[in-house]
Amino acid sequence: MDLSTVQKIAVYVIPLIFAITLHEAAHAFMAKKYGDNTSYFLGRLSLNPIRHIDPVGTIIFPIIGIIVGGFIFGWAKPVPIDFSKLKHPKQDIFWIALAGPLANLAMALIWALLLKLSFYIDNNYVGLPLSLMAQAGIAINISLMILNLLPILPLDGGRMLYSLLPMKQAQQYARMEPYGMWILIGLLILGGLTLIIQPIFMFITNFIFSLIP
Repeated sequence: MDLSTVQKIAVYVIPLIFAITLHEAAHAFMAKKYGDNTSYFLGRLSLNPIRHIDPVGTIIFPIIGIIVGGFIFGWAKPVPIDFSKLKHPKQDIFWIALAGPLANLAMALIWALLLKLSFYIDNNYVGLPLSLMAQAGIAINISLMILNLLPILPLDGGRMLYSLLPMKQAQQYARMEPYGMWILIGLLILGGLTLIIQPIFMFITNFIFSLIP
């Protein structure tokens, strides 16, 4: 079904806001669990999207992706973590980082269930919009999960790799963080992100639908 730009934005906006909000709230929840209340006191342990939205990363970049029909690339305001307050900083950061992608996986499963439900709603005013939004929700959450698991700082995958490396190698690896966003932008422009994410995306999508007959 061909949608206009306005229709595409309308379909994608709610799943995108949910995906980013729950991703960041999951980080904040795990940080608090392991002893760092920084994000909690700053109001980031919240399901209020306004507390997590970055005007450029959450609005402008995703809209550009929707309009041009390519990979939807975006980000939210990062959840602040005070490593000094964590009980075991190097180990705890692994689980704090993993919480975001796991939240996206859980949401992809929920959207898949809603997509299944939409097949039983014979109503173009409810069933069709729900189906389109569910498809968008699955695509957004799986894409964000894979993107964030790439072993590039400051992404979650980079944090997890840092946590797993021996201290000396971890410190050397951490020096790459200032260049991480430039690496991502370069991969996006050159089409590398699509090459990396697409096969993993297809595998995870097929796996999710295998769970929901």
